[in-house]
Amino acid sequence: MARWFTSDLHLGHANIIRYCGRPFDSVDEMNAALISRWNEVVAPDDEVWVLGDFAMGRMDETLPLTGALAGRKTLLAGNHDLCWAGKKGRTPESVAQWRGEYYRAGFETILDGCVELDLGGKRVLACHFPYREDTGDHDRYLDHRPADDGSTWLLHGHIHENGCIEERMINVGVDVWDFRPVGESDLVELIEMSEQSGQLPV
Repeated sequence: MARWFTSDLHLGHANIIRYCGRPFDSVDEMNAALISRWNEVVAPDDEVWVLGDFAMGRMDETLPLTGALAGRKTLLAGNHDLCWAGKKGRTPESVAQWRGEYYRAGFETILDGCVELDLGGKRVLACHFPYREDTGDHDRYLDHRPADDGSTWLLHGHIHENGCIEERMINVGVDVWDFRPVGESDLVELIEMSEQSGQLPV
């Protein structure tokens, strides 16, 4: 059993193709490619952590695509997930209702905020949001970002166009990993390479 990480699929979100320069001609083509590339690497018994922003668009059409994706899936909710409790104005009843929909679609676990994980024997954090930086000209959702203690690595999503690694932050989003989940072993290698060299790879 392997463990994989991914983020920001934005299934069903037509505008993300233009926003991020994704190489697809339609939302249907994008959805099909994301499912195919996921299933090329993930086995049925593997564990997959989705660090937010899984599906958008018509949720009655996009959320059921969860069932086409291999593996045992955990969602660490992001700002575009309708089951995220951090959205201003979203009621506990609405969050609970949507969590039920995500569970029925195929997620085994749904979490909010920031969690600690063991990654190859090393303590890391996982969160939808990075320590700093955003897709716009200012950092949003400051109350939901993890605190940077100056030494702990963070797996995150949210930022689409940045490279995969910067200042102890590893972006697991599909836009920087060829639209596939990234394996735990690859992330461990990135961290070890950075710490041994004393320099972050570009």
